[in-house]
Amino acid sequence: MANFFNYLSSNPKLIIAIKIFSIFFLAFIAFFITRKILFRAITRIVEKTETKIDDIFLERKILNKISYLSPIFILYYFAGYVEAYVDELRTTGKIFILFFIVAAINEFLNKFEFFAKQIPELKNKPIKSYTQLLKLLLYIIAIVIIIGILTNQSPYALLGGIGAMTAVLLFIFRDTILSFIASVQISTYDLVRVGDWIEAPKFGADGDVIEVNLHTIKVQNFDKTITTIPTYRLIEESFKNWRGMQDTGARRIKRHLLIDQTSVKILDEQLIEKLSKLQLIKQYIENRKKEIEEYNKRNNIDKSIPINGRQMTNLGTFRKYIEEYLAKNSNIHKDFTLLVRHLQPTPQGLPIEIYAFANDTNWVNYEKIQADIFDHLLAVIPYFELRVFQEPSGNDLQEGFKSLNFTKN
Repeated sequence: MANFFNYLSSNPKLIIAIKIFSIFFLAFIAFFITRKILFRAITRIVEKTETKIDDIFLERKILNKISYLSPIFILYYFAGYVEAYVDELRTTGKIFILFFIVAAINEFLNKFEFFAKQIPELKNKPIKSYTQLLKLLLYIIAIVIIIGILTNQSPYALLGGIGAMTAVLLFIFRDTILSFIASVQISTYDLVRVGDWIEAPKFGADGDVIEVNLHTIKVQNFDKTITTIPTYRLIEESFKNWRGMQDTGARRIKRHLLIDQTSVKILDEQLIEKLSKLQLIKQYIENRKKEIEEYNKRNNIDKSIPINGRQMTNLGTFRKYIEEYLAKNSNIHKDFTLLVRHLQPTPQGLPIEIYAFANDTNWVNYEKIQADIFDHLLAVIPYFELRVFQEPSGNDLQEGFKSLNFTKN
């Protein structure tokens, strides 16, 4: 045994090797105890709790990152026993400790973001924007500390030097700062949520929001393309959010028919009798006819000229028919505005606009409701002896020439 110690004393390199081996062996033991014993005990305790928040710590990636800290701490604190390499070992140990702490916090933020999306109150909040900002700050702080470790300078001194470079940093991180402010505005005023249908014509976006991040907002357009909009640019520009329409369960119908103005006329007795058979406006025509007769009689109106006094027109009666048709339509929302009105006459005819709200916001169903309404109205217009204006086509001109009986010489 004495010879063995004499041999060791005469071989300092062997002593250093034994010390290094012993330190690494202790580090392995610490790693084994942490992962196999300590973490299993923590897992049993956490699984028994009712809250779900602490389940974040049970994720394998977070525990794996944390488990590496115990052996690194052993290497760091016992590095003093290896005098020849104490500075290098402690510097390396500090860097690895910082690395795994940052990695664990990064994984924790990822899992926190996932769990936050499961909470109804936070589901529509831009949690990812805030976690991305925290990660960015975490990386910046870690880089500053690592530089301080490698240069043997205080991180506070380095941060003080960074303060002098504020203008440069503001320029470098301009988009990040603007995006963060925009994210706060979006969250505070609830401007955009994942799942909202938005229109931003300047960016070519028209579809559903699928992701709200710190720097970008992703929109899946209805043609299945993806538009990426810088977060702060969306706030700067005007955009339309259709969430209000979806929340109310009503979608506006605003469309018009162009009536040939030359087909508008006063109703004669024959047409009044014909239209009186329409169930939707039968009562209206009877009441209106009685009201007009009483007025004309009371004011001694000369009925020999039809335009004297008050009269019913085919266009006014048609408007009333549309109102009654929409009022009885089960696809029209009865709690919102229902209006049939004239617009300014144009060279293409007199626009009769329908302003109403469908009670189904689904795009396909909404278009079907609109189509059914206007299919019906276009079909019944001739019954009122009205005509829809339509630009003459080649076929119309050809039929016109035929009616003139033009023949070749």
